[in-house]
Amino acid sequence: MTTTAYDENNIFAKILRGEIPSHRVYEDENALVIMDAMPQAPGHTLVIPKAPSRNLLDADPAVLSKVIPIVQKIANAVQEAFEADGVFVCQFNEPAAGQTVFHLHFHVIPRHDGIPLKPHSGQMEDGAILSANAEKIRAEL
Repeated sequence: MTTTAYDENNIFAKILRGEIPSHRVYEDENALVIMDAMPQAPGHTLVIPKAPSRNLLDADPAVLSKVIPIVQKIANAVQEAFEADGVFVCQFNEPAAGQTVFHLHFHVIPRHDGIPLKPHSGQMEDGAILSANAEKIRAEL
């Protein structure tokens, strides 16, 4: 298996550098949490480590040990903010597994019984809705 190099110009690297706007939920020295611009459910967030890696396969274990508690913190806040029955946490590695942005990130999606996820269609959510949802999550942090 050949490993592809990390691309410093991927969209999340640009968001981390402040070159592209985002609806920020939380940030510390290890990670940035933003609203997914094409959410599969209201409250769909992304936890993005600040350290560059393509995905879980090439990530530094020390980075992972700092980021997973943030994923947990956000999952709890999302569940409370959206009165969810559960929380779906997922992470994709390489195109065959569904990865489309090649910077490690974790999806945190509130789930409600009987309500299917929307497709990740490329349809951007209204910014006012993303901003309001970010505020709901921040209120639970």
